[in-house]
Amino acid sequence: MSLFHFIGQFFGDSANWSGADGIPQRIWEHVLYTLMAMGIATAIGLPLGLVTGHTGRGGNALAFLATAARALPTLGLLVLLTLLWGIGLLPVMVPLVALAVPPILVTSYEAIRTVDRSLVDAAQGMGMGAPRVLFQVEIPVALPLILSGLRSAAVQTVATTTIAAAVSFGGLGRYIYDGLSEENYSQAVGGSALVVILALATVGLFWVVGRVLVSPGVRRSGAN
Repeated sequence: MSLFHFIGQFFGDSANWSGADGIPQRIWEHVLYTLMAMGIATAIGLPLGLVTGHTGRGGNALAFLATAARALPTLGLLVLLTLLWGIGLLPVMVPLVALAVPPILVTSYEAIRTVDRSLVDAAQGMGMGAPRVLFQVEIPVALPLILSGLRSAAVQTVATTTIAAAVSFGGLGRYIYDGLSEENYSQAVGGSALVVILALATVGLFWVVGRVLVSPGVRRSGAN
């Protein structure tokens, strides 16, 4: 049987569209876990990246932390934390946050550092203090790159949130884990297809956000 046959079989089964194990419910669970992890990761990584980028201090430490976090095996960390703390949402969130923080942290730092220093000097010459320079000059100019870091983290988190099913949580990973264990390949393939669709939707969402938030002048200068 072909891949498309499995996908058609999965999406064509009306039983997969309702109930606690239905596609809408599983998508909602997956999105919820992703939003929780991204919210925590953004609250940690974005302010730290912006401040260190603005001051120019701590770049080497950030690179070390990002490299160390990326080296963590996500599924292995999930299993270890579950053994230590028991089944719960916290052991699921920690690996996802550890995965999402590095691209947000490093990219926001680099984004601020790449802002033309003449703009910063001009703003300071006009009497702007450090907070105004950061929020009114550096962040608006660096916003496309900052959003790219958030987008990268979000796509990685969407793809990796499937691990929640490994410790009896929901989300789209439920289809993959249950499908493989039961040799129900249409379910496993269908769940994988939904993860891909959700990741592509995330990319599209960030494109829309970029069109809304990034000023046309910054977009044009970035394209040149």
